[in-house]
Amino acid sequence: MKLIEAIIRPEKLEPLKDAFLKAQIKGMNVRQILGCGNQHGWIAHNRGSEVMMNMLPKIEIKIVVTDDKVEDTVKLIIDTVRTGEIGDGKIFIKSVEDCIRIRTGERGEGAV
Repeated sequence: MKLIEAIIRPEKLEPLKDAFLKAQIKGMNVRQILGCGNQHGWIAHNRGSEVMMNMLPKIEIKIVVTDDKVEDTVKLIIDTVRTGEIGDGKIFIKSVEDCIRIRTGERGEGAV
């Protein structure tokens, strides 16, 4: 099993949710975050002073999938959220040792 963490633009959340639903990918977690990468933000003016706004709003998606679904899931994320502009985000893939469904006690891939 793998944990896929994707940091995406906020406006791409709904299209990604729709794509996951259509592909029958279930069980994601979503969190609103602030981040800074190559984009480095922008300069805003507040009461006559320049302020560097380098923490931009992003969405973090976490989803656990079986090993055989990793590449398809990553491709779906990229195809759905890519704009080709700086700030499209990042995807991280990590190994998951185990998963336990609390309700039934089921373990492993069946619990995903």
